[in-house]
Amino acid sequence: MTNTLALWLAAIIIAVFAADFLIFGWDLHLILGELLLRLLDWMAFWR
Repeated sequence: MTNTLALWLAAIIIAVFAADFLIFGWDLHLILGELLLRLLDWMAFWR
């Protein structure tokens, strides 16, 4: 991994945490968990 790639990856991770705090009030993990459960239910239906 190059230094440039590492810096971009770190910036993206920091931006996700900042958006989680400022927009979602630390509830982003709950929203993503609910969407993942819906996806799993949908995939189980097509199995």
